[in-house]
Amino acid sequence: MITRESIETAYSFLHQKRNVYVHSSLSWQRDDIEYAISSYVDNMNAELLAALSDGRTDFLRDHVRFEADITLAVERLEGMLTAAAI
Repeated sequence: MITRESIETAYSFLHQKRNVYVHSSLSWQRDDIEYAISSYVDNMNAELLAALSDGRTDFLRDHVRFEADITLAVERLEGMLTAAAI
């Protein structure tokens, strides 16, 4: 079951980390964010992760696709929050 709380928590964490990530020019900082997100995803609500990832097992864990993945995740979470508010 995907709760509003799990969506809000994921959105808050991913949105904040994405904003730092996309504006950072420090490779160590970007690597730290990727690690933090990967650790978060390991314990995240499984149904929510499936809804965000379209079933991709490497979602938010692939260095090459990370920026695109985190941007997609934030967009989808925003949509879920908007839909839940109606």
